[in-house]
Amino acid sequence: MASRDAGQPSTEYRDLARRSRSELERVLVRGDTPSADALTGCEYGGWNRPPHLGFLGIRKFIKGFFRTEDDRHFGYNTPARQDGLDHGWSASPSAEEPKRFAYYRVTPVDTEGRDNRYLHALLLDYSRGGNATLDVSRVIRDFLVRVEPGSDELLLGKAYLALGPTRLFSNFFLLQRLGPTTEPPTSPPG
Repeated sequence: MASRDAGQPSTEYRDLARRSRSELERVLVRGDTPSADALTGCEYGGWNRPPHLGFLGIRKFIKGFFRTEDDRHFGYNTPARQDGLDHGWSASPSAEEPKRFAYYRVTPVDTEGRDNRYLHALLLDYSRGGNATLDVSRVIRDFLVRVEPGSDELLLGKAYLALGPTRLFSNFFLLQRLGPTTEPPTSPPG
């Protein structure tokens, strides 16, 4: 699995992690749409920008992407060792038995849908990921763009919380490709 103390954060990744919220918004608006096909079968090292998420043990994480047998794109999250921005990603509880949770459906943004804030992004919709009805992750909606045109190596995301018809900004996050995942899921839970 790619998450065995994988990949050191690149210089570009660290630079992006230190940018202000307004600078990240500009990068997001100028970004282009990642390829869902190129993400499939890969894991990415993630970093949630707000420091307070470290207290919840979710500042550093791993995201994986997979395709179901009926050709739909999904993804999952894996907790990672919380050892700061300057270290690679290590899956918890271990690389051999990573915990996968908070699944999401990956789709282009629907211009007619409720979650259509960034039409040039991919939408990661946790309400459509097969998570349990009472799973709190179901309220998350992420918009994901490429930082560099044509490259799926470094991605920027913006998370919102869907509370009824209201969408509340939560945080920005970064993703850096770690490599292929072994034994990706073939279907979301449920």
